[in-house]
Amino acid sequence: MKLQYLGHSCFKLEADGYEIVLDPYEKDSVPGLKELDVEADQCLCSHGHGDHCGLEWVRLKNRGAESPFQIERLQSWHDDQKGALRGSNTIHILQADGLKIIHLGDLGCIPEKWQLERMKDADVIMAPVGGHFTAEPEEIRKLIDMLSPSVMIPMHYRTETSGFPVLKTCEDYLKGCENVTVYDTDTILIEAAGQDLEEAADASPAVRTEHLAPIRVAVLRQWAAG
Repeated sequence: MKLQYLGHSCFKLEADGYEIVLDPYEKDSVPGLKELDVEADQCLCSHGHGDHCGLEWVRLKNRGAESPFQIERLQSWHDDQKGALRGSNTIHILQADGLKIIHLGDLGCIPEKWQLERMKDADVIMAPVGGHFTAEPEEIRKLIDMLSPSVMIPMHYRTETSGFPVLKTCEDYLKGCENVTVYDTDTILIEAAGQDLEEAADASPAVRTEHLAPIRVAVLRQWAAG
């Protein structure tokens, strides 16, 4: 499965030629990020805020292709007061190519016990680490430790040139992490444990999802910030 980090909380997943974009942002909704230029078969949004629901900025192929992805949606909260501050948030669990990929959206609290059970055994979890609008980094770190995915990918943070000023940086989160790999690319190829590691046609690095201790943290360059 190919995974590309477009920027902020926006990713593109590709399996068997079928592409899904998660949480696209509207034009000018995130400081410092260039306008999205992306095509996909399907688009998923965690909630209706402009920096996560820019549907009009994704060109849908509308070719009737059959999706290889199984998608499960878990309704959660955008804050720690059951939505009183910022409303609801959808966690997306996607499965294809023998992989389980989770996008937390703008998660604002620790999910319920039954939801945590649904989220276990993940190969990759994309998690917000900037705080303020979401759960604070220490809560996200606690959640990731509880779920113990093979790979965690940080998102929704501030950089020197992009992101909301109130957010913390990715480096702030990484201070409490081990087994960190910083990639000079926005795209990686995810391989399930036991599969042969290969390189994508565009020479994207391949990452095998072996469950190791400590959890592997993969920091990707944001396409839209470059």
